Amino acid sequence: MYKSVIVGTGPAGLTAAIYLARANMQPLVIEGLEPGGQLTTTTEIENFPGFPDGIMGPELMDNMRKQAERFGATFLNSWVNKVDLANRPFRLEVEGKGEIITETLIISTGASAKYLGIPGETENVGRGVSTCATCDGFFFRNKELVVVGGGDTALEEAIFLTRFASKVTLVHRREELRASKIMQDRARSNPKIEWALNKTPLEVVAGEHGVTGLKVLNNTSGEEEILSAHGVFVAIGHNPNTEFLEGQIPTDENGYIITVPGTSITSISGVFACGDVQDTRYRQAITAAGTGAMAAMDSEKFVDSLEQ
Repeated sequence: MYKSVIVGTGPAGLTAAIYLARANMQPLVIEGLEPGGQLTTTTEIENFPGFPDGIMGPELMDNMRKQAERFGATFLNSWVNKVDLANRPFRLEVEGKGEIITETLIISTGASAKYLGIPGETENVGRGVSTCATCDGFFFRNKELVVVGGGDTALEEAIFLTRFASKVTLVHRREELRASKIMQDRARSNPKIEWALNKTPLEVVAGEHGVTGLKVLNNTSGEEEILSAHGVFVAIGHNPNTEFLEGQIPTDENGYIITVPGTSITSISGVFACGDVQDTRYRQAITAAGTGAMAAMDSEKFVDSLEQ
């Protein structure tokens, strides 16, 4: 039986692993379907403290993992199918590994990309539809692309794609963007980015060889038009990865785990949550890492109370 098991390996999970390993808790980290989390699909990170020249997302995650391993954390390349949180110790059913038992559980499973839910979208994933510019941008050299979304992620994706594309059109259903001012300034100063604001995506248009465009509705005129594109990149947010919990932990209306304000503590004694799976506001690598440290310290304190 483990003192602590961490489910998920983004900045939150890996920071929790570092803290727990240094406290001689010998945590087990179950990596999940996307080891390293969303940052493994991110290019240069400029706002993580300690890297004045920036650092690539995959490199940062690899460094965090090595640091956790150095102090004694172990990693399991699998995922959790279901959990039993009715009684402690908790029981986890892990794909291909059977049952794992633990005194405490840290949930840092992050969130997955949302889709638009329009015709032609899911059937053309891999044929021009993508949610990851850094994964797929290379395949669209000198092509026209569309990015859908109005937040920092959408603008970051659009800016990155201009490295490859001949033109990137950013589509947003409102006139105003949600992105930070610095990101808007960067995007608007990029000559390869064009704007299709106040337009609602209706359908991904595709032919025999993949995507050819995005049909949109002009919300002002009511007219429909097709924006020519060989690729459509969807950047409209994420869904927290909590399905495996099967409703055993209270969440908000969007599925984010509810924690006691200012802590990582959930409503179940011995279960903690950190990172994007419980963060509805900030969703930054540095804040995720901070909550990972909180979860580790909360978990350690809980185990100490059991041993007294």
